[in-house]
Amino acid sequence: VQLQASGGGLVQTGGSLRLSCGASGRTFSSLVMGWFRQAPGKEREFVSAINWRDGSAYYTDSVKGRFTISRDNAKNTVYLQMNSLKPEDTAVYYCAARFGTYTNYTNYYPYWGQGTQVTVSS
Repeated sequence: VQLQASGGGLVQTGGSLRLSCGASGRTFSSLVMGWFRQAPGKEREFVSAINWRDGSAYYTDSVKGRFTISRDNAKNTVYLQMNSLKPEDTAVYYCAARFGTYTNYTNYYPYWGQGTQVTVSS
């Protein structure tokens, strides 16, 4: 599975960004796709994930109500709509994928895209 992330940028507090992650390779019916982020000096952390089969979505507590993950089956693309952004959301965001069931453990995702920088200014 190959992943290509895009959509990062610089935004002011309270602004919005939409990240995209295009996937190619094996079939996706049993794929779970996730978004992770890594701020300077911190470990990579789970942000959100979606089950490709049924669209079940999962979020870390700090982004619930602000971020929305979705998928476009026709385009093999997953999106992360980020609203009400805060300076603490500043990080490099990565999309990742795994076959099987949902998990928020970073190490259980074998496929990774390149990161995209999100910077939220105060």
